[in-house]
Amino acid sequence: MQHGKYRFIVGFLAVPLAIYTLFVIWPFIQSIYYSFTDWSGLSPDFTMVGLGNYSRLLDDESFWKALQHSLTFALLLPVVVLGLALFFAFMLNVGGRRRKGAAIAGVRGSSFYKIVYFFPQVLSIAIVALLFQFAYNPNSGALNSALGAVGLDSVRPDWLGDPDLALWCVMAVLVWSQVGFFVVLFSAGMASIPKDFYEAALLDGANRVTTFFRITLPLLWDTVQSGWVYMGILALGAESFAVVQIMTVGPGGPAESTNVLILLVYQKAFRDGQAAYATTIGVALLVVTLAFSALVMRMGRRERLEY
Repeated sequence: MQHGKYRFIVGFLAVPLAIYTLFVIWPFIQSIYYSFTDWSGLSPDFTMVGLGNYSRLLDDESFWKALQHSLTFALLLPVVVLGLALFFAFMLNVGGRRRKGAAIAGVRGSSFYKIVYFFPQVLSIAIVALLFQFAYNPNSGALNSALGAVGLDSVRPDWLGDPDLALWCVMAVLVWSQVGFFVVLFSAGMASIPKDFYEAALLDGANRVTTFFRITLPLLWDTVQSGWVYMGILALGAESFAVVQIMTVGPGGPAESTNVLILLVYQKAFRDGQAAYATTIGVALLVVTLAFSALVMRMGRRERLEY
């Protein structure tokens, strides 16, 4: 029986693992290999250059700027997105006034608010970036028009054209587009927590803040930790690339103030014809992503609570 069981498991996993190896693992191996060459991406001919690309990487000012911006996204976005999502989800599920027959309840209209928060998820990130690009327009955008309507014509910033503001404008778009997903995710987790826990805490005199930190957050910790890793990977990867590529001047400007690693990979490979150097930056991005995930998992490790 045991022999037959293992044969079934191997047969069941063989095809998915083969596909994963072919389309995920093998491209990673190829990228690492090409990072030791001078391949242009346009010709099948290349020569080995050893650690030349990595030596160039350490002296590349554009790489260090892009790395700084990517790390800023990876460190700040999860904090802001998950913090807002936890607050909104708590209010929608637990933070309302007491009602007859219920010790705890969410705010009135919580089901409607969940739909509103989740709405950005049904939009393509490209559409979101275009909408905010129009909103940030310094001449006819919604933000500066609103400032003018309340008599603040003298303010009217050049949102995406100001090197000191552009990165934060991009980050605001990423926050707006991602909060709703985690609100719904955390709401589902909170709905599964037994109400008896909250009722007992309230009878003992606990307030909403205490119930959040003593009951809700510990019981949701596994979900929060997974969301932290997921949000960090999004911030380092495709989400930041799409928003920066579409919204910013250059793209990646002004003065490389919004450039990120994933965009730099694209620019070197398809704009400058330096595919080997692009794969080197990609390897660095892989190392940063793995290090970030390992750090979050290590720092967030705690005793699992069952209920």
